[in-house]
Amino acid sequence: MTVKIVWGITGSGDLINEVTEELQKLSDTKKFEITTCISKAAKMVLNWYKLTDKIKAISKKFLIEYDSNTPFIAGPLQVGSYHSLLVAPATGNTVAKIVNGIADTLITNAVSQAMKGGIQVIILPVDQKSGTVKTILPNGREKNLNMRDIDIENAKKLRGMKGILVLEKPEDIGKIYSI
Repeated sequence: MTVKIVWGITGSGDLINEVTEELQKLSDTKKFEITTCISKAAKMVLNWYKLTDKIKAISKKFLIEYDSNTPFIAGPLQVGSYHSLLVAPATGNTVAKIVNGIADTLITNAVSQAMKGGIQVIILPVDQKSGTVKTILPNGREKNLNMRDIDIENAKKLRGMKGILVLEKPEDIGKIYSI
């Protein structure tokens, strides 16, 4: 049996390489069918990190946001055409919108509709712990990022939302999907 998942990508460069590797592993098992939905910001970030072609290769469908309901993924999610929605990596902006009930982008609308339909929503926020984290820039160099208190607070709120499973690190993706 093939497990159909929607992979929502927001505009975060932080963790994008690691998350892509985890989704590559899922794709390689041939047990998963991945529909990838990218936000307008993600389109730019994926090009910057030179990941667009790699992600297209592991995706059965590759959909780019035009508006909050185009391409139309919310309906198929809500009615159960997919096993789950994985949003990884999720920017602080996306997390803030979700915890405040704002569904004005393709990804946040997909989260809203999946939750309404009882479909599992899995999110990997990039801003989870106070302090400084290291990220990898498109040129391969490391960069320190200072986490904002508001983003940490929103990640905590996200953990408390019914119907959402929050992951701590990219490697948790494989554990959730048992690979």
